[in-house]
Amino acid sequence: MYFKKLVVSALALMCTQCTQAQGFLRADGKKIVDGQNKEVLLRGIGLGGWMLQEPYMLQLGGVANAQHQFKQKIEALIGKEKTAVFYDAWLANHCTRTDIDSLAAWGFNSVRLPLHYNLFTLPVDEEPVPGKQTWLKKGFQLTDSLLSWCAANHLYLILDLHAAPGGQGNDLPISDRDKAKPSLWESTANREKTIALWKQLATRYANEPWIGGYDLLNETNWGFTNANDKNGCAEKMNEPLKKLLTDITTAIRTVDKKHMLFIEGNCWANNYSGMFPLWDKNMVVSFHKYWNENNKNSIVGFLNIREQQNVPIWMGESGENSNAWFTEAITLLESNDIGWAWWPLKKLGGNNPLQVKSSPGYRQLLDYWTGKGPKPTAEEAYASLMQLANDTKAERAIYHKDVVDAMFRQVRSADVLPFKTHNINSNGIVYAVDYDLGRSGVAYEDKDAANYRVSTGKSVEWNKGHSYRNDGVDIESCTDSLTNGFNVGWIEDGEWLQYTIHVNEAGTYDLNLRTAAVNNSGKVKLEVNGKSVKETVLLPDTGSYRQWVTTSIAAVPLQKGVNTIRVQAVTGGFSFNYMQWEKKDGVAGK
Repeated sequence: MYFKKLVVSALALMCTQCTQAQGFLRADGKKIVDGQNKEVLLRGIGLGGWMLQEPYMLQLGGVANAQHQFKQKIEALIGKEKTAVFYDAWLANHCTRTDIDSLAAWGFNSVRLPLHYNLFTLPVDEEPVPGKQTWLKKGFQLTDSLLSWCAANHLYLILDLHAAPGGQGNDLPISDRDKAKPSLWESTANREKTIALWKQLATRYANEPWIGGYDLLNETNWGFTNANDKNGCAEKMNEPLKKLLTDITTAIRTVDKKHMLFIEGNCWANNYSGMFPLWDKNMVVSFHKYWNENNKNSIVGFLNIREQQNVPIWMGESGENSNAWFTEAITLLESNDIGWAWWPLKKLGGNNPLQVKSSPGYRQLLDYWTGKGPKPTAEEAYASLMQLANDTKAERAIYHKDVVDAMFRQVRSADVLPFKTHNINSNGIVYAVDYDLGRSGVAYEDKDAANYRVSTGKSVEWNKGHSYRNDGVDIESCTDSLTNGFNVGWIEDGEWLQYTIHVNEAGTYDLNLRTAAVNNSGKVKLEVNGKSVKETVLLPDTGSYRQWVTTSIAAVPLQKGVNTIRVQAVTGGFSFNYMQWEKKDGVAGK
């Protein structure tokens, strides 16, 4: 990856040139336009996990339900001083210039930054003088650096208040809410601090054209008139939410009349009852979309808002699904002229562009916290946590090119590409998990390709092994004597995988399939270059999914150059490790 060292003087010159070329984003009727009145379709990603650690991103299920609880767990092991060192390292490593350079190279044009208020100001109960605001340097410095990297890459930066003072909802992790303290809605002091924070941010960034706008309050989920409506999905008026957003707007406009304001409704940005008419001419309505169908009906309410209110709409957060769902959703959004911001860039887990590795030391910490392992020493715990902070660096993460491909290339093209280069000389191994890169139904076929649980009521694991790739293909760790670490498992009737291979010499080849099965004799069909070669090949029952055997298919014709291989499960129930090609005498093809 090409990476240029940041030089402040050169960057200042570059940003001046960028300012003249682009101008500020603004709402123009139903569209977002730049300073040249050209429409801008935002294609962004959220930096979740950086300034605000949502526990699921760290695999903390059963350990902590909010960041402050995670911090308490750490302090109990290594003390406050070393905990502070860990968090300094986390903030220094989790987002760097390399991350932003990468986003630009992949095709993104914007970044959504989830802010935790406690990096910018003290909690209300820690203020030395009640009602006064103490400003902290850390959050502003981090944001300044991020903005400089975004400007250098011509990316718009959208500031998103993800964790407001006191917390804005009953979904505790997303705002790091402490239920033992008054929420945002139960404390005038918390609301005043929220307004003051936005005024401070707007004062600092008022003249920065690469600030794309201010996302005023993330995913309120609160029953204002009915406590039993826990997440505010049935709320009819949303008066406290509208008043706070209006008050924030008034404060911002005293110092910044240029930047767009993004507003989110109640019920995780989906309930806009009582929120109209809008109170500012430079606004965008943001909605979030998770785990539902990707058809026009799933967004029709927001399309209606756009028409009725003459306002741009933006899908400000989505993700946490399969590649197939990503391609479907982005295709739907862009075909309806809606920009988007995905979630998140990185975490421990593979359905995002970058996956943070989980070290053995960190897994031991999780085992201790969940009662499955012994307590580590303070030195061991500190070393493991510092390793975790170091592993958040982009250059140390696992890059999931299949996720990025699904978000960009596959939206525009049904063509397949080789996932890896497979050159077959006189013989060659092709691992089952290295099937082609492309859409569901084109590069592979799997019965469970995505999770639509909000629409269907049924949660689906699209990749049951949660490993290697983010398609519907089920991939798990492999213990065969010859392996790249993974195999395809949970194969069902009718599913198939396609491979593009390059053959140096035309001829007939024997194909060896490496499989395992329990209480089942799987059957496969082999196609080469679109033609059936073997209708039915019986695979043996090996007695264990960890006991592998080889089944040979003789005399498969391959042409010189590119060949397309499709392996289809006529009868599933087996696991698939690799195919091996061995050249035989004779020539077939040209």
